[in-house]
Parts: sequence; C-alpha cells; structure tokens
Amino acid sequence: MNLQTDILTIAHNQAFLHNELDVLQDIDRTVPGSVHYSIKRYRRETQWNMEDTGMLVYHYEKNNPGAHYLELKFCVTGNVYCREKQSECNFCKLNASKNCIEKVNSVDVLSFSFKPTYLTQFVGSKKQLNISDEVLAFTHTTSFSKTLPLCGKTRMAIEALLNHTYTDTLENIFINAQTQILLLYSMDCMLGDKEEVFQCKFLANEADRDKITKAREVLLQHIGEPLTIKELSRKVAINECYLKKGFKEMFGTTIFDFYQSQRMEHAKYLLYEKGLSVTEVSMLLGYSSISHFSTAFKKHTGIKPCELLLR
Repeated sequence: MNLQTDILTIAHNQAFLHNELDVLQDIDRTVPGSVHYSIKRYRRETQWNMEDTGMLVYHYEKNNPGAHYLELKFCVTGNVYCREKQSECNFCKLNASKNCIEKVNSVDVLSFSFKPTYLTQFVGSKKQLNISDEVLAFTHTTSFSKTLPLCGKTRMAIEALLNHTYTDTLENIFINAQTQILLLYSMDCMLGDKEEVFQCKFLANEADRDKITKAREVLLQHIGEPLTIKELSRKVAINECYLKKGFKEMFGTTIFDFYQSQRMEHAKYLLYEKGLSVTEVSMLLGYSSISHFSTAFKKHTGIKPCELLLR
C-alpha cells in the first residue's frame, strides 16, 4: 500500500480496497528546484465517513542522504466537481444543476515532497537548533510521521491550490509560494502540540465544530443555488449567530466571502476550462443578471469574464 493510500486510510479510519477508488483527476508534477507534488481526486461514495486530515512524513536513512525527504500530505473532502471536463454537460446547459448526474462529491488528496537541498535554505545559523530546524536541516536521525491539524489558514491554502487557473511558469511560481505557506504552518505545528484554542467558547464543543464544517460542505454543494444564512443554519441545526462567528474563526473568512470566492473560482473553471459563455455561467451560478455576475467576477479576479475568454 503506498503513502497516497495511507492518508486516505487515516482519514477514513479503515483501509481502502483499490477497486473502491474511482479516480477523477490525477496530477503528478515537479516544480524545478522546489517541490514534487501530486493531486489526486477521487469520487466520494456516500457510505464513506471521512475526516479532513493532514500529515507530515520525515524520511531519514542513515548513510544514505540521497534518500532523505520531507513530505506533506493532506486529505480534504466536501468539494463538488463536474465530472464532464472536455465537453459541456447537458444538465449544466439546461441549468438543471440539482439533477446533474456529472456533479460528484470528491475526496482530494494532495502530496508535497521536499528534498533537503531545498529545505536547508530556510534554516538559520543558530547554534541551538529547535525541532523544526532539525527537521529542515535533516539532523534529526529518526524517521517519523505526525498528524497535522487543518486550521482555517491551511484550508484556504489548500483550496487555492485546488482551484487556481495558472499555467506554465506562473503555475510553478504559484505552487512554490503556496507550498511554502503550507510548510510554514506545518513547521509551526512542529514547535508544539498545543490544542487549538478558540475565542468562541462554543467551538470547544466538537459537535458544534462539526456543524460549522458541515455548513462549509453544504455551501459547496449549492454553488449554483445561493442559500441565505437562515437556510444554511437550519440545514446544519445551529444558531445563525454561532454559525457566522464559528465559520469566521474556523476558516478565516466570512460565509459570504468564502461562498463568493468559491463561486468565482468555479466560474473561472467553467469559462476557461469548459468554454461556456458568460451568459451560461451567469445562469449556472444563480445570478439574476449578467451585469451582476460580471461585477462580482471582476471584483474577485480583477478582470471581466469576457477578458478571461480571450486569454
């Protein structure tokens, strides 16, 4: 069983059989002089009970420095994608997203592997090394793995990696920058195993945190069918005030800003990757007019939808 499956096993709390996994996307690339990364997207079956999970793997082999590496792995769930990639989905063209058979819930697994020659640039010249320095400089002489919490900042960095539209050189620059951010947060966790302390006292209750996480999943499932805060709070059975405050603290953004960001990222995908028209995308995302959609799109991306189509 490979390392990619290991993170799935941890997230699922039981082993997967290979024939259970329906691969929707498989990316495996290297940013020159930086990081080797892979992104695998699987169809999430309804019976799977998955938890968003992160992991740091430190691999050390005595007398074989060439085999050393540090790997960050993440498993995130709740994203919804259209399986039809190369041609327009008939359900989407008819604005029947509720009935779209091509839209699937997914499990996204990301892996980032770093070599010591890249990591040592971040180590200072301190005589007394802390655990992060030992890991980055590969002076720690025992292999180990560590489960990482997925805080709001980490989730936002992962979602940016999953939803970006950069290509070629700009994509390499973007991937390098985002992986350094993930490395920063992971090293921060290495300095201590402090439990996450929430300002909102009700978030100390695991059940309430689960409701906030569920609210995020519901938003992603209704990307073309906008929900009010009241409707969302009813769906996850939590007070509206708690929902707004808890969402902001757990994910580092407001419900509205998160939802708008996801809508615009999906809009870029539909426009740039699937070749839909501005009118079609505006309808799919539930906008009352093309002008409202264009204004929102430009506010988020800095360009008009029609300008993206010309690229």
